[in-house]
Amino acid sequence: MAPKDRESEVALPALGFVGTLRWIWTQLTSMRTALFLLLLLAVAAVPGSLFPQRPANPAVVTQYIQDNPETGPVLDWFQLFDVYSSVWFSAIYLLLFISLIGCVIPRAIAHAKAWRSKPPRTPSRLSRMPVHGAFTLPAGRASVGFGSAGAGREGGRPDSARAAVVDAAAVLKKRGYRVDIRDEDGARPSVGAEKGFAKELGNLVFHLSLIGVLVSVAVGGLFGYRGQKILVEGDTFVNTLVGYDSFTPGTNFSEDNLDPYSVRLDAFDVQFDRQVTHYGQPIDFTATMTTRSAPGAEPEEQILKVNEPLTIGGTSVYLVGNGYAPVVTVRDGDGNIAHQGPVVSIPQDGLFTSLIVLKAPDARPDQLGFVGFFLPTAAIDENGVSFSRDPDPFLPQLNLNSYYGDLGLDDGEPQNVYVLDTDNLTELNSRNLEAGGIVLDPGETVDLPEGKGSITFDGLRRYVALDITHDPAELGALVFSSLALAGLAASLFIGRRRVWVRTGTDDGGRTTVEYGLLARGEDHRLAGEGAALEKLLRARWLAEPTEDDDNETAHAGASAHQSGKDN
Repeated sequence: MAPKDRESEVALPALGFVGTLRWIWTQLTSMRTALFLLLLLAVAAVPGSLFPQRPANPAVVTQYIQDNPETGPVLDWFQLFDVYSSVWFSAIYLLLFISLIGCVIPRAIAHAKAWRSKPPRTPSRLSRMPVHGAFTLPAGRASVGFGSAGAGREGGRPDSARAAVVDAAAVLKKRGYRVDIRDEDGARPSVGAEKGFAKELGNLVFHLSLIGVLVSVAVGGLFGYRGQKILVEGDTFVNTLVGYDSFTPGTNFSEDNLDPYSVRLDAFDVQFDRQVTHYGQPIDFTATMTTRSAPGAEPEEQILKVNEPLTIGGTSVYLVGNGYAPVVTVRDGDGNIAHQGPVVSIPQDGLFTSLIVLKAPDARPDQLGFVGFFLPTAAIDENGVSFSRDPDPFLPQLNLNSYYGDLGLDDGEPQNVYVLDTDNLTELNSRNLEAGGIVLDPGETVDLPEGKGSITFDGLRRYVALDITHDPAELGALVFSSLALAGLAASLFIGRRRVWVRTGTDDGGRTTVEYGLLARGEDHRLAGEGAALEKLLRARWLAEPTEDDDNETAHAGASAHQSGKDN
């Protein structure tokens, strides 16, 4: 039968169901797969930075889908607006978690066995080691014995090969090596030494810490929560569900987890740069808050700044935005107050030109709506268009258009409070109508056309946008992240090394010493370690280098280099 025919008849055995599962588990728990999944998780997190995320700002996501009617729904179907809670991101997350556990446990067991085991046996040919050296101790007066093996005292020459190997073991032990003496009573005793187990330990700590970080993130996602609140000067926020403007709970969140603390914004101060080169840019934001950790608790004054959050009731309160809230009173056609209080405006530029929308659904006989701009320091350009020339409220002004009709709030459908839908409204005031637009300075009142009511600009307050988070695993994530960095540093900078020293006696009765060093992986400091060991041994035995020693060491090193090429 031809060889080709015989090869065609060879059939690989079928793996079977159990074998297939074992093969899948082996592939999943390999270090290569774990690294690939870690990279894939980082890549999968990129869309979370490219697209607005619904948990952080649902209004922006809704507006994005409205502005992109073709691509928006497709992106939403792929959960690109909920990246970190999406099915595909969670799948990568869980696979990485399983892969890391499957990688770490066998390696931890193997490392524990290696830690308890003795250093490897002494090779028969130390000259094949990457770093190798040999020298001979000149004959001389033997020293008084040291230790049970009769080695010479420090500063004296050993009187036998046995004493020399015990001395070498003592030197290695001082340098942090685990040592094991072999053939102590033989003609050529040796010592095997090993150190650098912290390198593998650091590697294990790094991977275990990654698992700890993943667990911490999962615990935070299950039991934590996050909410947003806009707080106007003088107003108080109470940590209840109805107190939030938007709220994103964890999977296992319970309303009982909310500590009933309160926060009042007493004052908010902003300092702007007055230098010509950076005129109008904000320099500092300071919010003066009064907090109570529980109902009836003593009030405490605290300062909130950017990147300096408040910590209260197990939550962190961050300052993420600010703006102006003009205080407005709207009266309807019957003379009744339809709205009274501050209205939050949304800054549109660095000079705090702000969009303002006001809805008065309680106005009678018709509901009223207003949309326009708030200008902190109003000015008029050459085209007669109003604009703000400074972010500070030196000359505040409201420029509004007014509408009446059905605001659509009675249908029960949610609306964006910062958007006024004018499709079913009739315009009362605008620059395009004979009545003109509404221009209000503080304290002024403007009557609406057709007796629909009036609007008054009562005053001005500031507001802050707060981001309130509760993460029960935040400390755990910090600890495990720190341990991961420490473990990574240990695995990168600690060298795993093995050293063997063999001694003997030549024909002239002199003690010969031969040593070799081997690193596990790349170690550019191995040669320096070999030179340091030889220097310490010579210093211990008061043995100066001779010409024969230098030639022998050079020859051994060349042999080792050549053998490395051959291998």
